[in-house]
Amino acid sequence: MSVPGPRAVDVSVLVPAKDEALNLPDFLGQCADALGSADFTYEVVVVDDGSRDESAAILTDLAAKYPFLRVVTHRRQRGIADALHSAARVAAGEVFVFYPADLQYRPEDIPTLVEPILAGEADMVTGTKQGKYDRAFVSRVYNVLSRWLFGVSATDLNSVKAYRREIMDLVPARPDWHRFIVVIAATDGYRLTSRPIPLHPRQAGVSKFTWRRIPVGVFDLLSVWFLLRFGRKPMLFFGLLGAVLFTIGFAVGVFGLIQRFVFGYGFRPLLDLIVVLVISGVVLFGFGFVGELIAGLREEIRGLTRILGRSSDQD
Repeated sequence: MSVPGPRAVDVSVLVPAKDEALNLPDFLGQCADALGSADFTYEVVVVDDGSRDESAAILTDLAAKYPFLRVVTHRRQRGIADALHSAARVAAGEVFVFYPADLQYRPEDIPTLVEPILAGEADMVTGTKQGKYDRAFVSRVYNVLSRWLFGVSATDLNSVKAYRREIMDLVPARPDWHRFIVVIAATDGYRLTSRPIPLHPRQAGVSKFTWRRIPVGVFDLLSVWFLLRFGRKPMLFFGLLGAVLFTIGFAVGVFGLIQRFVFGYGFRPLLDLIVVLVISGVVLFGFGFVGELIAGLREEIRGLTRILGRSSDQD
């Protein structure tokens, strides 16, 4: 058995679980069977994300049965992104694996995901779903938009995945932004590959995905694109747009002056347009300067975080 000691862990399986009491015993049993003979040490960190069923009691019993299990509890539902960050704070592994507890993905496929990372061939491995599943059209649209906006070559960005520990530090702890960990890591230069992973029908419980997440996902997608494209140089967006509007307003103003003093007539709505264009340009240009200050502070904080991380590793 490759059950780890307190800190000697190669792989940490991070499992957000909301009302999965019926699936957790089978899931942990399959983890024991699938990973017990693996050639790497492991642990499973289950985050009880504000469950209202018997998940808490079941996890207590399972923790006594399986030494590799660690449990984190949220008093209320905080979402998958928060659950992954909570799990990462207590996890000891150098490689993280994001895996749901609903048994649509089987633990027997975890070694397939982590093998390229442990072999030094990749920094992140995404699972490509195999088989039929609900909402395949929505997933396909999301993947196409992601590849088009971010230029990421992975076929399926919204599936299980394995990644190096430090990649977790790149992902903002914002609701649902765990979906964009692949594009964020790829943009930061981490090596990406994929492996086919079978998708099975849910055996118990209900899906947490609803149609209300679709518009939220689209806006999140645009937010991540903007952050990655202009987050470090906001003046490229606000400054350029502000300069264009100001220039157009100035040109329209010159045209209005020529109309008024050369041809002897004015057009009041034209004056309103000039005011709107010039003020909008100045305001957007100001946003660019403020954005540059915030981006500079953000980079300083990231630098200090890296220094503190290295110091803690040395200690």
